[in-house]
Amino acid sequence: MRIGIIACEILKNEIEQLIEGDPEVIHREYLEMGLHDQPEVLLDTLTRKVNDLEGKVDIVFLGYAICKSLNDIPSNLKVPIVMLREEDCVASMLGPLEYAHERSNCPGTWFSSPGWAILGIDAVVDDRQMEGLEEMGFDKMYFVKKELEAYTRCLYIDTGVHDDGSYQERARNFAEMTGLKFECRKGDIVSIKRAWQLVKSYRGTDTIDPVSKS
Repeated sequence: MRIGIIACEILKNEIEQLIEGDPEVIHREYLEMGLHDQPEVLLDTLTRKVNDLEGKVDIVFLGYAICKSLNDIPSNLKVPIVMLREEDCVASMLGPLEYAHERSNCPGTWFSSPGWAILGIDAVVDDRQMEGLEEMGFDKMYFVKKELEAYTRCLYIDTGVHDDGSYQERARNFAEMTGLKFECRKGDIVSIKRAWQLVKSYRGTDTIDPVSKS
């Protein structure tokens, strides 16, 4: 079987650890997190990239949650897919119940993970958004803090990826830079693992929904 992976860069670490050494994975592509800010562009991009793999792979593991727009992913894709069914990637890394608990416990929570930690403040305001502004005397941290005014806590989710502590340290530095309280907790990527198991159990003669629930 030939497996393709198209996923958000935020989940790259978790997915790469899950598929490590798997000879059936012949295509992998991780897309920039910023596509989430343009739901229609995200939907169109994923549709095109999946369809471009027709004849090259037998199934695609779409490493995305619903992310505001993917409930509307076409049902007539040219390649079968399995995707995550949580509302966003944080729910996929914590589990929906724990995600709801943490949001209820502290509504002003900025959720971090290895992928988010790597991006740092660029996850809030990236360099493209600053184009021309720094030359005018505007400081990037000013806009970052404005975006995070409603936040009081940075919660780092330890998803169990191979780590020497650098991801957590990056998240801690993010919290210090932005004036947020820092906390850390274990994650649960069972939904990502379950989705991957669905992909691995697929055979070309199987009937599979275009969007399979994980």
